[in-house]
Amino acid sequence: MNWDPLPKPAEIAETRLLEAILDNSFPINSHLPGERDLAAQIGVTRPTLREVLQRLARDGWLDIQHGKPTRVRDYWREGSLAVLATLAQSPAHQSPNFIAYLMEIRLLLAPTYTFQAFEDSAEEIAAHLRRAPEADSAPVDFARFDWELHHLLTHRAENPVYRLLLNSFKSLYSIIGKQYFAFDECRQHSHSFYMALLTCAENNNPDTVKALTRETMQTSLNLWQKLQGGLK
Repeated sequence: MNWDPLPKPAEIAETRLLEAILDNSFPINSHLPGERDLAAQIGVTRPTLREVLQRLARDGWLDIQHGKPTRVRDYWREGSLAVLATLAQSPAHQSPNFIAYLMEIRLLLAPTYTFQAFEDSAEEIAAHLRRAPEADSAPVDFARFDWELHHLLTHRAENPVYRLLLNSFKSLYSIIGKQYFAFDECRQHSHSFYMALLTCAENNNPDTVKALTRETMQTSLNLWQKLQGGLK
C-alpha cells in the first residue's frame, strides 16, 4: 500500500496560521502572540515557528520588525503573487469577484503577448492548436490545454516579462481553469477561440490576432460574470 507522507511540522504551522489569518482569527493589522505562546498554541517548536513566520513575511502575509510584535499585513495591498496562489486554493475565503479580477488582468495582457507570439511562431502555434480539445471534452482537459497554449504564447512573445508573470500563476491557473471550464458555455466559447486562432495561424495573419484575443477575453469575462449571477 502507498501511504501519503505525513505533513511536516512547518507545513502544519503554515497551514494553521494562514487559516487563522483568512478566517479573521488574526485579522488584518492585528498582532500575533509572542513566539513562545504561538508555538505552544500551534504545537511546534520555536525554531520551526520562526522559519514559518519568515516565509509568510516574505510572501506578504506578515510584517516582522525587530523589537516589535509581528503584524498581520493587509495582504491585498502588501502581499505578493504567493498570496494569490493561497487564495486560489481557499474558495471559502475568496471574494465573489476573485476569478473575475484575474480575468481582467488576462484581458489586459493576453492580446499583446498573443500578437507578439504570432509574429514569429505562427506555425508552431498552429501545430499546438490542432490538438485542442473538442467542445464536449472534460473541464480538466480544457484547463490543461488552455494553460499550455498561454504558456506557449508567452514563451514565444518578445517581452520576457509575460512568461515570468504566467509562470508565477501556474498552480493558480489550473485551479481557476477547472472552475471556469466546468460550464458548457465556457468550453464552447474557448473551443471557438482556439479554432479562430488556428485559422489566423494557418493563414499567417497576425494582424487580426490582437483584436480577436481582446474580444474573446472580454467575452469570457462577461460570460463568467453572467454565470455567477451578474457579479461585477
